[in-house]
Amino acid sequence: MNSSLNAARRARELADLSSGTSVDVLVVGLGATGAGVALDAATRGLSVAAIDAHDLAFGTSRWSSKLIHGGLRYLASGQFGIAYESAVERGVLMEHTAPHLVRALPFILPLNDQVTGSGVALARAGIRAGDMLRMSARTHRAALPRPRRLTAVETLRLAPALRSYGLRGGLLSWDGQLVDDARLVTAIARTAAAHGARVLTRCRALALTGDGAEVRDELTGASFSIRARAVVNATGVWAGGLAEGVRLRPSRGTHLVLRASSLAGLSSGLHLPVPGSPGHFALVLPQEDGRIYVGLTDEPADGPIPDVPEPSEAEIGFLLDLLDSALDVPVRRTDVAGAYAGLRPLLDGAGGATADLSRRHAVLTAPNGVVTIVGGKLTTYRRMAQDAVDAVVEGRGLTAGRCRTSRLPLVGAGPVQELARLVAPAHLVRRYGAEAREVLALAAGDPALLEPVAPGSATIGAELAWAVRHEGALDEGDLLDRRTRVGLIPEDREAALPAAHRALAPAASTL
Repeated sequence: MNSSLNAARRARELADLSSGTSVDVLVVGLGATGAGVALDAATRGLSVAAIDAHDLAFGTSRWSSKLIHGGLRYLASGQFGIAYESAVERGVLMEHTAPHLVRALPFILPLNDQVTGSGVALARAGIRAGDMLRMSARTHRAALPRPRRLTAVETLRLAPALRSYGLRGGLLSWDGQLVDDARLVTAIARTAAAHGARVLTRCRALALTGDGAEVRDELTGASFSIRARAVVNATGVWAGGLAEGVRLRPSRGTHLVLRASSLAGLSSGLHLPVPGSPGHFALVLPQEDGRIYVGLTDEPADGPIPDVPEPSEAEIGFLLDLLDSALDVPVRRTDVAGAYAGLRPLLDGAGGATADLSRRHAVLTAPNGVVTIVGGKLTTYRRMAQDAVDAVVEGRGLTAGRCRTSRLPLVGAGPVQELARLVAPAHLVRRYGAEAREVLALAAGDPALLEPVAPGSATIGAELAWAVRHEGALDEGDLLDRRTRVGLIPEDREAALPAAHRALAPAASTL
């Protein structure tokens, strides 16, 4: 079946469901986990509808550090099961399901006056343990190179902005980095659609039962029922509003967005120790589009849950202070081009800081039969989805095949060697994989689509046109804030709005 998502397909499938067509599984929420549940269920032979009140990757899934990490931080707190699961799922993404979207990123822990002799020994032990996780997960060395110690000269070659005074060298390790988290969600959702799942954005679940949901089309205001043999609540931090007995304690993680000039020459990620918090590090993350992300915080997020969380000035100041502790030239508040924050859907624990709450996921079944999947993290979305589908198959007596997603390539995936031979700009191959040539072909009749959508942006007009025709984008926010990440810098977003309007015009004329 066709993987393309667009306004016309949405209208057809919405009409089908609202007329009374029943499905085996209704999934509510289209972040990474919800899209993963839709894909897992569809590839087991079940009929699936997946809905979201907003858009693909509208919630927490787009606010991550864009890392597919192997769970090293969980070893320090004794969470060995989560650490191993993370390492396994990292290998699945890097080597089987999405090698076009995940690359190996080097990280340096600078050995300066903040890292004492005992700290060096502890860090080296942690890095060796991380490499053992890689081996136990059977991820090949070609995917994640060997860690080692660097000299001061080698360290500064990879990270010239580091303060050279007192620098004794660095510890080099490797982890997985996503080209973009929202692009991963889009690829999962489209792959689910290719296997027959009905993927519908702008459809808000008003109430859930074990055999369906009351739904409102957010574009028209029309309400209707969707009938299903099983219902999965995958709405993340909003899960408690749709299922009784789900107690979450969200925490907010904030990142800064810098332009490349703020840390000129940076070609490696950085681990910066957080003073007073042994084993906790801030991350400096260079992106393939030239931007740099710095994060992240871990602050309790009490009270009502906003659609789009806002970073606090205190968090921004905290991250700038951490940078100042390691860099030769300080990054000032005026250098911050943008900032974003996301809410982690953590299961409530018995007091303590949110940073200490487990990142383990849980599958919870309500008395009315609704299955809720909460907790976890982006790296382990596939395993979370598998566990949720296992629960509904068993609990609702569905006839289904075995899970297939650990070796199922997502849309655009292909062997790294083949992708490297594609005749297309490298940044398109990294974002669209095997579909890069098709994205580029949209500009054949309109050379203006080859132009950047904003000055200095890596995103071109053809990407916006592709998102409207094949990735379900319905408005400017879908295009600039999720299918591409132009909107992470407000100045760039404003400059790109005319290109977004042009991309949406053909679709609007057909409605």
